[in-house]
Amino acid sequence: MGIAINQRIILASASPRRIDMLKLAGLSFDVIPANIDESALPREEPSQHVRRLAAEKSFCVAAENPDCLVIGADTIVFIDGEILGKPVSREDARKMVAKLSGRAHEVYTGFCMVHIASGTKIAEAVRTTVIFREITPDEISWYIDTPEPYDKAGAYAAQGMSASFVKEIRGSCTNVIGLPLAEVIENLKKIGAIAFSADG
Repeated sequence: MGIAINQRIILASASPRRIDMLKLAGLSFDVIPANIDESALPREEPSQHVRRLAAEKSFCVAAENPDCLVIGADTIVFIDGEILGKPVSREDARKMVAKLSGRAHEVYTGFCMVHIASGTKIAEAVRTTVIFREITPDEISWYIDTPEPYDKAGAYAAQGMSASFVKEIRGSCTNVIGLPLAEVIENLKKIGAIAFSADG
């Protein structure tokens, strides 16, 4: 019983969360991070934004690896019509966490699979609603003094120390961590990149 990997897979991301999730799913893959401009475009909807960036990351790496299946992904937090990316400073992190306190927000992750040689391209965006409890100022100060918020969209990690802030998750939990694993595995199976086998 196991997973057959039918082509070389590359993850175009250095995110430890995405790497860990794909490994836990039983996949073998290489990691080649993509370096692109992640700025939002004017009037760009959240789902459009994450799909576009995921595609740009995939094609950036696939251009040098046309015979490989490249997976790119991008995650944002969205609240009050504003995209929250990664905080650039301690004060930025404080503002983000305070804004999310006691409220619901949306997490969008876009993922794109590209195999240039075969012309394969799949791009999707998944949305999850997350509800935070009220977070007190002393808790915020404690949290932003840790390293955790600074490489995370919205300045928090639902699987990390800030798990105690999360009151409810409606939708994919792995999407909030950075990769909607169910949808990714479904699409990998659909295009024949992986196959599951069972004894007996």
